[in-house]
Amino acid sequence: MKKDLISITDLTKTEIEKLFKTAKAFKKNPFSKVSALKSKSIALVFQKPSNRTRVSFEVGMVDLGGHATYLGPEELKLGVRESVKDVAKVLSRYLDGIVARTASHEDMLGLAKFSSIPVINGLSDLLHPCQGLSDLFTIEENFGKKKIKLSFIGDGNNVLHSLMLGSSILGKDISIATPKGCEPNKEIFEKSKKLARSSGSAIQLGNDPVKCVENADIIYTDVWVSMGQESKKKIRLDAFGRFQVNKELVSHAKKKVLIMHCLPAHRGEEITEEVLDGKNSIVYDQAENRLHVQKAIMLNLLGG
Repeated sequence: MKKDLISITDLTKTEIEKLFKTAKAFKKNPFSKVSALKSKSIALVFQKPSNRTRVSFEVGMVDLGGHATYLGPEELKLGVRESVKDVAKVLSRYLDGIVARTASHEDMLGLAKFSSIPVINGLSDLLHPCQGLSDLFTIEENFGKKKIKLSFIGDGNNVLHSLMLGSSILGKDISIATPKGCEPNKEIFEKSKKLARSSGSAIQLGNDPVKCVENADIIYTDVWVSMGQESKKKIRLDAFGRFQVNKELVSHAKKKVLIMHCLPAHRGEEITEEVLDGKNSIVYDQAENRLHVQKAIMLNLLGG
């Protein structure tokens, strides 16, 4: 039976730890399994533009001996030129897997429902599991299994949703501060709290960024205006003003607090240049780790 990765919750704690072990091995030796996916192919079905997701999956597939075919927004027009069902069924006849980046989470679920090959969520409006897994791998790379406080400042978006779910599965504490009205999805928040109770971790949600970062080991932020929200830019910039990750906010955290951002960053908006480029920033480690973790995901789902 095929297995998809639509949400981090599709994986158990043991499966995540196994992925991290594989990713660590890939980081140490990128070409340790150069023929693992020989003669296998994936499609990158992207409704939205991408840098890290596209490049890391393409390079990762080549590193494993396979091939990736990019189908961008203008080429496929998923759900417009051709139905999600037809795309899923046709691509299943050609390929061994699909990496999708969709505007609608419903399209992601449709691809998974109608395909007979594994579907990997490369981003939807609700979840970003590959980003979340890479972030948690980066955190463990720096802190191991040590109990830490992760503070997320900004918008209750798809990146935060996956971070909440993943942190709760792995037993990591997460504190969140968003403007009022920009909180994370209620259903996902409740699910994360339930998982946190099982793993012995804590999840806190509020609207005070200073309180959120107190005693933090990591401060994580993301853009205030995501793709598709450009028409609301002025309203959102006004709402998020005091949530900027700057030198003053960082001063309330631990002295050696690490800074994370999934990129792309809007320098001078959600984060200042000096913090993003500062000595405590690990944003480029995060970006690199997308490659290693996604290779581990493909190896696991496509059967190397």
